[in-house]
Amino acid sequence: MKEIEIFYLTGCPYCIKARKAAEELRGTDDRYAALSLRWIEESREKELADSRDYYYVPAMYIGGDKLYEAAPGEDYETIRENLRRVFEQALKD
Repeated sequence: MKEIEIFYLTGCPYCIKARKAAEELRGTDDRYAALSLRWIEESREKELADSRDYYYVPAMYIGGDKLYEAAPGEDYETIRENLRRVFEQALKD
């Protein structure tokens, strides 16, 4: 099982939804709770953020492979489902 890198910006409404969804998912499934999540604030870790290919946050990577990048207008349920998909992929790796 590999670490999930989650690039975010403080105050970003999509990132706030992603954090809430991650907490919800991890609270309902022990397998998800066991996953290693690395939350990376892109303005504080600019060099690392610049090394990844994304435009919108949150953006999620496993082993350098982008699995999800939020899109403008996504609602909470869409973000939650994409996180669940990323979590499931992490469990396979």
